[in-house]
Amino acid sequence: MKIILRDDVENVGKVGEVVLVKDGFARNFLIPRKLAIPATTGNLRAIDTVKQQKDQRDKKRLRGAERIKAGLEKISCTAEVQVGEEDKVFGSVTSAHIAELLKEQGFEIDRRDILLDEPLKALGVYTVDIKLERDVTAKLKVWVVKKSEH
Repeated sequence: MKIILRDDVENVGKVGEVVLVKDGFARNFLIPRKLAIPATTGNLRAIDTVKQQKDQRDKKRLRGAERIKAGLEKISCTAEVQVGEEDKVFGSVTSAHIAELLKEQGFEIDRRDILLDEPLKALGVYTVDIKLERDVTAKLKVWVVKKSEH
């Protein structure tokens, strides 16, 4: 079945392209999710409008991500952890923990978007990447400090 893509679809094509896919894939996946429309004569004429709408959505999403990036790079998070002898950290600071710290400061960031190679297991200052969009990554400063004993 010939279809016109309304959005970028991995391993299929980019927005506005006319591609040939299996009938079931088009009917059961692409068309119901509004990722594609059938390649009829009328739809082929309307393809430019679809491209313009996609460009506008992308620009708006990108501007929003850039605003969030600017806000994230102005702040830093402090994770207080319990330590034992010789400042050995009990447990670790994970992406979920960092997401909670950001939520307290008013940023709704999914833990899966916080790019930690491995949990932070030592005291210190770390720079953590946060993926906001495909091309927008913010750098957040995370302080791992000893929990004060009151």
